[in-house]
Amino acid sequence: MNDQKIQRVVLVALFAALTVIGTMIKIPLPTGAFVHLGNAVLLLAVLLLGYINGSLAGGLGFAIFDVLNGYAAEAPYFILESFIVGAAAYGVFLLFKKKPHRVWQLVVIGLATGFAKLAMTQIKNTVMLWYMGSAFSHAWAAALVKLPATVINVTVTIVLVAILYFPLKAAMDRTFRGRING
Repeated sequence: MNDQKIQRVVLVALFAALTVIGTMIKIPLPTGAFVHLGNAVLLLAVLLLGYINGSLAGGLGFAIFDVLNGYAAEAPYFILESFIVGAAAYGVFLLFKKKPHRVWQLVVIGLATGFAKLAMTQIKNTVMLWYMGSAFSHAWAAALVKLPATVINVTVTIVLVAILYFPLKAAMDRTFRGRING
């Protein structure tokens, strides 16, 4: 295995660990959901490591968190979600030629990522409630009640990424001299 592959594996593992830690830093909400920092780490991983490596890091981090905290049944879903949300982020990132230079560009990337996250959360919660016997319209409405936590998570993600992306990008560029896919 060459040095670049080793660096990628190490960075995926690092961002997976940071996703676990970010998800453990949580503020519970009355709905039973919680606000956490894991989504910000996923978005930073996608922007800094590229779509595949960043989504993999985030997905593994969320899956590890789920297994360690009693949500093992949801772990496969969050791996899939990380790739779908990561694709939304990376698609907009490509519109800026993978070189956003302004905070507003990061906000646009964050908003696209946030819409994908909101859609995935609504679909997941609706399907879960529908599967458990609720009528589809009731499941949809009940799933909407859980979205405020996701809106807060999206907002926190956008703010954190806007603050952290440029310093992290500069540090990684100095350290790896552009050898990392991102």
